[in-house]
Amino acid sequence: MDKKKIQEGVKLILEGIGENPDREGLLDTPDRIARMYEEIFGGLTQTAEEPLSKTFHVKDNAMVLEKDITFYSTCEHHFMPFYGKAHIAYIPDGKVVGLSKLARTVEVYAKRPQIQEQLTAQIADALMEYLKPQGAMVMLEAEHMCMTMRGVKKPGSKTVTFVTRGVFDRDERLQRQFFELVRG
Repeated sequence: MDKKKIQEGVKLILEGIGENPDREGLLDTPDRIARMYEEIFGGLTQTAEEPLSKTFHVKDNAMVLEKDITFYSTCEHHFMPFYGKAHIAYIPDGKVVGLSKLARTVEVYAKRPQIQEQLTAQIADALMEYLKPQGAMVMLEAEHMCMTMRGVKKPGSKTVTFVTRGVFDRDERLQRQFFELVRG
């Protein structure tokens, strides 16, 4: 990440909105934002391979569901936050991954500028690629600040996206079970 370019860009934005970047309260803002961007966009330099590579063998291939994983991301259209909960399920094919690794996978992809629809698919596709389960289903529920504080200004509205892969594509019973467990 090029912190110097970020700092220069923030200074230009401050000037563009009519602020004085040399004002006491704003003097360190370009550097603070550059450091913040390193953190909130850290997923740009990561893949889900690392968190999903440490697996454990199992005999039972029952559904594994991790729900209510809090995430924060940034809309690529307005560079404003969207945040909410991720719900992830998969049907193992002889191996499972540690539960914290599912949350780390969400973080890898959430820490990139993007859209919710893409984030949902990236998480499911990473599970399929690195964990190789029989199937996966991912649902995200998020509030978008671009809907809350600008434009239509509808605070509290939620966007829900979900994708299915593998056996979840074909088995409506599994999909219903997923939704019941998430809502339960």
